[in-house]
Order: sequence, then C-alpha cells, then structure tokens
Amino acid sequence: MTAKRVGDRRLLKLHQWLEETIATAYKIEPVAGDASFRRYFRVTTSAGRWVVMDAPPEREPLRPFLKVASLLADAGLHAPSIEAIDEMQGFLLLEDLGSRLYLTELNDSSADALYGAAMTALIRLQQLQLSADQLPRYDAALLQQELDLFYDWFLVRHLHSPLSAEFNSTWQQGCQLLIDSALEQPQVVVHRDYHSRNLLLVEHHTPAIIDFQDALIGPVSYDLVSLLRDCYIDWPQPRIMAWFEHYSQQARQQGILDASTQPQQLVQWFDWMGVQRHMKAIGIFCRLNYRDHKAAYMADIPRTWGYLARVMGQYSELQPLWQLLNRLYIREGGCASLRFSVD
Repeated sequence: MTAKRVGDRRLLKLHQWLEETIATAYKIEPVAGDASFRRYFRVTTSAGRWVVMDAPPEREPLRPFLKVASLLADAGLHAPSIEAIDEMQGFLLLEDLGSRLYLTELNDSSADALYGAAMTALIRLQQLQLSADQLPRYDAALLQQELDLFYDWFLVRHLHSPLSAEFNSTWQQGCQLLIDSALEQPQVVVHRDYHSRNLLLVEHHTPAIIDFQDALIGPVSYDLVSLLRDCYIDWPQPRIMAWFEHYSQQARQQGILDASTQPQQLVQWFDWMGVQRHMKAIGIFCRLNYRDHKAAYMADIPRTWGYLARVMGQYSELQPLWQLLNRLYIREGGCASLRFSVD
C-alpha cells in the first residue's frame, strides 16, 4: 500500500491491527480530520463500513473519549458505537456515521429542524446527573488558560501587538468579568465543541455527535452559544435569538434553568460566554496556523471576530476592552469593515 511505501509507521501499525481485527480484505481511505492530533480513515469491506480513529497515545489518549462515549450512550444520545479498541496503540474501530455534517446540510429551509434536534439533544446532555469525580470542572484556571490562547497566539503572535500596562490591566479586568459570569451560571455537562462540524445528520436518531472527548462540567450557556454562534456558519441575529428562546423554554421545563432566572440574565450569560469562547477559538485558529501548519482555520477568524464586535460593544462593562482590541485589530491589518459589525 502507499502508506507502506512512504514509511508511515503508525499507519503500518494501523494496517496490522486492522488485518487482525477485521480478518478480511478491506479498502481504507482518509476522512477529513479535526483540529487535534487524531486522524480518521474509512474502512470498507464486503461485510460493512467503519471509521477507524488513529489517536497517538502520548498526545491523544483514548480514555477520555471512551468515558464520554459511555456517558452519552447512557443518556440516549447518538455517539458512534465502538466496535473494537486497542487503547495501548491508540486505535478505535467506530460506527461509520456518514459524512452529512450539519455544516453542509444547514440552509434556510433545514435550519429550524436541525437546530431543534440539536437543542433537544443538548437538553438531554445537560440533564445528566454526574458525581463530582466523573468529569473535570470548567474552573477559573481553565477559563483563563483559554483566554490566554487569544492573548498569546492572536494578539502577540499574529498581530505582533505591543501590549501596554494599560492594556494588560484592562485585559485582566475583562477576563475576570467573563470568568465570573461563567462560574455563576448553572453547571451542567458541557460537550465543549458543540457545533456544525461535530454534529451529523443521520438516518436514525439525529444528530449524531462526535469530538466529545474534552467534555467537562461547566456553564449552561457554553454549548448553546457554540451551536448558535458557530465559528463556521452564521445566521441573522433575530433567528439566533428565536432559537435561543426555544432552548430557554425547554431548559426551564426540564429544570435545567431555574424559573426565577430573569430572561435578560440568560441573554447576558449567553453573550458573555460567547465572548470567552470566541476569543479562545481565535487563539486556537492562530495556534493551528503557526504551530501546526493548518492555515485553513484562519479564514474563520473574521466571522468569529464579528461575534465579538456584535456583543462586546453592547455591554458597558466590556466596552473598555473592546475598544482596545478593535483598535489593535484595525491598526495591525484586520478587516476595517468589522468596526461596523456592531450595528
């Protein structure tokens, strides 16, 4: 096979494992991967089709994936079933969920139904009652670590910004506001990357859910803003807020949100959680570009920055930080039109 000719040692090991596991002739082809060190292949035989995950154990241990997959299955959610495991080598043979990502299936006609299904699944995920030791906490240190990705990789590495003492003071004040907002929310199971590239339209039990291994216990608004203010697809604000209201009603009915929580408080949690997530995402996109040589994600920064512009200018508490950020972005070559996206 080609892989053997080019000397890909892990792929050689994967072929050896597949030959032992499937024990029949097969065809293998790469599947588009994610932003991690994992990679995926579709395996086809005369008896069926699967997806195999190659997760180098020293970089992407399988234990978190296996643990969360079990939790999702217990909740009645559609995670890929696991057909075979070699945890030591980092190989998984998984149910093939197809290739109909939400990202390619969403349009004006399909969006209400697809987002409705995704929010129903999200409610079910958030209803999981877990003991304190089953998943890590989305604590203040981790929230700050994610914000630091934006500072280190976007502001410093990408924009080459000279950051003053005034900026750093305003930055820390803004970060603390976002962290406090996240921690004061009801804490639920958080997928942590619940968006159109990790949800699939399948024949039965849509959506199928992937890339869930980083799940935590964290803010109730996190996955919702990840879904509705997606870094890879955007929608008019009135439509987003209609979906937000639909979710809010379901969440209240299921006891995820307290009936006494004021609607404006929910909106602020949603907005401010989005600011934290979108800063993190921009930092990750830059890190993928500069460290991992995955430049394609840079094209998603303008959309993601637009979410920051739309939200931060609406809140007086966040305006000092936003004014400094926008000034840096414009001065260092960002898209000048984003100055007007708050309208």
